[in-house]
Amino acid sequence: MVRPPSARSAVPGVGRLGLLEPTAAASLKILGWDNVESIPVLWSLSRSPDADLALNTLIRLSEALGNDWAELDSAIRTERMLRGRLFALLGASTALGDHLVADPASWTLLRRDELPGHDELIADLLAVVGAEPESGPNAAAMLYRATESGPEVVGLLRKRYRDQLMLLAAVDLAATVEDEPVIPYEQIGRQLTALADAALTSALAVAVARVCRDEPCPVRLAVIAMGKSGARELNYVSDVDIVFVAEPADSVATRLAAELMTVGSSAFFDVDAALRPEGKAGALVRTLESHLAYYQRWARTWEFQALLKARPMTGDLELGEQYRSATDALVWTASERPDFVPDVQAMRRRVEDLVPAELRDRELKLGSGSLRDVEFAVQLLQLVHGRVDPKLHVQGTVEALAALAAGGYVGREDAANLTASYEFLRLLEHRLQLQRLKRTHTLPAADDEEGMRWLARAAHIRPDGKRDAAGVLQVELRRQTGRIRRLHTKLFYRPLLESVARLDSDALRLSPDAAVRQLAALGYASPEHALGHLRALTSGVSRKGRIQALLLPTLLEWLGETPDPDAGLLAYRRVSEGLVDQDWYLRVLRDEGAVGQRLMMVLGSSAYLPDLLINAPETIRMYADGPHGPLLLRTQPVEVAGGILTAADRYTDPRRAVATARSLRRHELARVASADLLGLLEVPQVCAALSAVWVAVLEASLRAVIRASVAERGAPAPADFAVIGMGRLGGMELGYGSDADVLFVCDPRPGEEEHVAVKWANGIAEQVQKLLGAPSTDPPLQVDAGLRPEGRSGPLVRTLTAYDAYYRHWAQPWEVQALLRAHQVAGDQQLGLRFLHTIDGVRYPAGGVSADAVREIRRIKARVDSERLPRGADPATHTKLGRGGLADIEWTVQLLQLRHAHEIPALHNTSTLESLDVIEQSELLDPVDTDLLRRSWMTATAARNALVLVRGKPSDQLPGPGTTLSAVARVAGWPNDDGGEFLDNYLRITRRARAVVERVFGV
Repeated sequence: MVRPPSARSAVPGVGRLGLLEPTAAASLKILGWDNVESIPVLWSLSRSPDADLALNTLIRLSEALGNDWAELDSAIRTERMLRGRLFALLGASTALGDHLVADPASWTLLRRDELPGHDELIADLLAVVGAEPESGPNAAAMLYRATESGPEVVGLLRKRYRDQLMLLAAVDLAATVEDEPVIPYEQIGRQLTALADAALTSALAVAVARVCRDEPCPVRLAVIAMGKSGARELNYVSDVDIVFVAEPADSVATRLAAELMTVGSSAFFDVDAALRPEGKAGALVRTLESHLAYYQRWARTWEFQALLKARPMTGDLELGEQYRSATDALVWTASERPDFVPDVQAMRRRVEDLVPAELRDRELKLGSGSLRDVEFAVQLLQLVHGRVDPKLHVQGTVEALAALAAGGYVGREDAANLTASYEFLRLLEHRLQLQRLKRTHTLPAADDEEGMRWLARAAHIRPDGKRDAAGVLQVELRRQTGRIRRLHTKLFYRPLLESVARLDSDALRLSPDAAVRQLAALGYASPEHALGHLRALTSGVSRKGRIQALLLPTLLEWLGETPDPDAGLLAYRRVSEGLVDQDWYLRVLRDEGAVGQRLMMVLGSSAYLPDLLINAPETIRMYADGPHGPLLLRTQPVEVAGGILTAADRYTDPRRAVATARSLRRHELARVASADLLGLLEVPQVCAALSAVWVAVLEASLRAVIRASVAERGAPAPADFAVIGMGRLGGMELGYGSDADVLFVCDPRPGEEEHVAVKWANGIAEQVQKLLGAPSTDPPLQVDAGLRPEGRSGPLVRTLTAYDAYYRHWAQPWEVQALLRAHQVAGDQQLGLRFLHTIDGVRYPAGGVSADAVREIRRIKARVDSERLPRGADPATHTKLGRGGLADIEWTVQLLQLRHAHEIPALHNTSTLESLDVIEQSELLDPVDTDLLRRSWMTATAARNALVLVRGKPSDQLPGPGTTLSAVARVAGWPNDDGGEFLDNYLRITRRARAVVERVFGV
């Protein structure tokens, strides 16, 4: 027979209630809740955000109440609303639980049916200090004088403020425990703001009593709420930003303002006046005229953005309204300022930089997909369109989103979704702050399971059958932050596209003027042209146009973060039109997010790459990531060189062979330049790859020309032929703008007349130069033999014997110096090596170069410094010939090679960087000096390469401050696009390197 359950067994145990503390059962017994009559109470307790915390606080509360506990116990059992408020409050906030225990009789406040209104809150806090309306000539509706103003009033005000905060929190949290109404987010913000208004009204009353003891207040003083307080969307714990306006702004007004801040910060919350003109360095109090003079002449864009939320709060409200009315006219014309876009972009970067990397995934306020993303976007759109649309002159974020949607500046569905996500994050922020009444926006760490569980329960998130409450919260957080980030992008661009593409017949559309304003605010210097590009990209009803319209919001967001969005959008249009017949192109952009982001970065940063990509579109596929990293890095220069030679060798016609080699070079240049611009390659890797492809094209062209010549002659070549790389080609350190400096050398084969062999070799060299130098849309391929003996007046090709004779008898010091970079690059390898062995005795003379030669090199160096700079060039920022530039470093290395290579074989090296390593290891220079030379060479080379990538043509001169310099900085690897910082760093490094150069040259 089955025994019926006893009455005792119907009472849930501590485990079923979710109570984990070992003392939980004893605590329930102490409270008299371990019985059937208490079951509803127990299940309510179990739903508290932290049931153990709530139970422990209830024990303390019962002890504090003593005999009065029975009244509260009875109320808990019979009043569901009170029970829900109390248990939710005690399980969500240790700080407010402590506040209740300190004054246990105040639990009766939680019985109140409705929250107090604005006027009642003001009256309640003013009553604490016995405030009476101020009289006299400056009396105002919100100006009072306290009759109690001693030190004790701070504690009394703090107590009353916390009482009101406790009531609001309890009402806000009650729905997590009992079936109570959920208080809307906007109502919570308005209630907290009303409480802040009341708090500072009472603080001002105390300030008046303390500062103006024996006379009526002699000044008019208005307190202006800013930030969240101004927008009536305060947090539970927040700084309250204010600005003071006074007539006159004398010492009395300043003392009143300072006293208000002291009382307010001591009793309620941090009162912050840092948003005033000139910030903390500016006067605490100004007249209205002084405020306006500052805003009209000196204010930055962020200050007008702050004024968007300005609201008269307390004190002389009439003066406050005058302030708001006067500043409004300035706020709504701020987007016309010439520095509006740079200021907005800089402000956004500063906000992102404030967040430590390790906290970015936990930051509700400043991280990616955060509250600031929503607020920043909404305020920017308000500033842009509010100039012509007064309906946008609202202060709250949610209110502004609704106005933007109603005006067609934001899609209605997007506005609704963004509002929901924003309110969700604000809810979590409120719960985190309530826990200890601390100002925080940081989520618990990923491994803090208990912290996430508490936050989920406090936010009324429950298990969904598959996950516990913490798991549901994690999923919801990812969804909401991702949606904010996505909608942040759409917010700016989707309305534009609806206007030009007419994708949705029901969608509200921006007018052409509004679209132009919005594009201008996003950083487009020619918004009319940008709008035309958008129309062209989304024109018609084709599938490609629809896909473009879907892709463009995200692509344009990424493009907006590049140095030149206008050029980038034009380049994207050109690339898209060039690939209109390629089915894979839009599909890759749609399915591979990394491809689109990298492509926009490239197109918005470089004038060098768009033409290459149009002619080598397969490179765009390589912007994707493979299993082992970016596909741009999958190909190695050696493989590319082999491919060029193999492909060119298939053709007997040298023109077709060279065209094939140039085509493959185009693909490799596009790959290398893309990887470089995206920060995937270091400077030496870039130089090595560019040099390798140059050598391969040169070799392929030489082979093709010799093959054709042999076929035409019907006989073998009369001479061996080699190409010797000089300069940066010899050192395998080419940049994007470098020519190929070479020497052509031949050696008649046995039985061949020397004059016949030399004539043939001259024809080969001329044809190679002609074919490679032919006009093309590709970057040029100039083969320069100007470093040959006797320069351009000497024979284009010499025999090995003729070179030997010339260098042994007539070589000038500069020619010997040039030979230090000579290296076999193409043609007959054995002949090339014989040439190098022949000149070794010249470039690495026994005993080192003579003192006379060193003097001559110093003389030439001084002449180069004074005469070779182009007219108008700045010697401080010319990357090649400027102070501490490439020529300085290379001449220094070469002088040390000339003097020491005879005794240090490792200096028989054509690479500047590798030679610097040997110089350091051999202790020819101090390691610090060597490092300075190395850093200067790397910095100048990166800057020179970046100049070509940005401008699309060879250039050695860094530009002055402006957008081009900022683009060069970003492309050169500077961590941000602050051109000024980049230039300062360049000047610092090259200046210090120049000092080393001068010491080595004995200047």
